[in-house]
Amino acid sequence: MRVFPGSPGTLTSLLLRIAQCVFAAGSIASMATTTSFFKSTAFCYLIASMGLQVVWSFGLALLDGIALVKKMPLYNPVLVSLFVVGDWVTAALSLAAASASAGIAVLYFNDMGSCKLGVECQKYQLSIALAFLGWVAISISSLIMLWLLAAC
Repeated sequence: MRVFPGSPGTLTSLLLRIAQCVFAAGSIASMATTTSFFKSTAFCYLIASMGLQVVWSFGLALLDGIALVKKMPLYNPVLVSLFVVGDWVTAALSLAAASASAGIAVLYFNDMGSCKLGVECQKYQLSIALAFLGWVAISISSLIMLWLLAAC
């Protein structure tokens, strides 16, 4: 089996997983430090989705790190299938949550004229931007895993 950049057990995969985890954790931290995020279902969904992404990405980052240290390949077709399904589900949830939250932010800033919540609005925007960056990282991983599964 060919080794693609970003395949499980490679340095690129580890860096992608760490980026996913950091962006998702940053999104959670930014949103959770506001006092009124719980009033919007989309913001609550964003925190839940990013929490799932943190757990998934951190677990796979640990697996990639162990594989790098032990120099063992992670090319079992069943394992790659699990990675594909997990990455695609997590990517879909992350995109949906970020898009829904962005819709609420647009409502606050554009449709209502201005955000009356002050600094919290900037935290909402930061959280949403980090969520979209996390989605970009996990979508790259998703495509690599799908490509790898097709090559198995």
